[in-house]
Amino acid sequence: MNVKPLPWPVVVALVLVVIALAIAPIVLIRDTEFGGADAAAEAAIVEIAPDYEPWFAPLFEPPGSETESLLFALQAGFGAGVIGYFFGWQHGRRQRRDR
Repeated sequence: MNVKPLPWPVVVALVLVVIALAIAPIVLIRDTEFGGADAAAEAAIVEIAPDYEPWFAPLFEPPGSETESLLFALQAGFGAGVIGYFFGWQHGRRQRRDR
């Protein structure tokens, strides 16, 4: 099976579309509410030690907790893509070597 790769302008356009789809909710949707593990941990810390002072502040504060979930999912997806690409590349390399 001989598959031709996509031309580079198509690849660049697809990457830009994916980036736009990832950034659009962050910019367009404000004041989202979703309780996650971070909020539960913060509530538990405040209950146990009300005078606790965090060591540092976040560099970027997303507009809502659903946006945090989106960013976490994007990070996981990107990592899975990198790992999948690496294993696919190794598999192709081994197939070329075996020929």
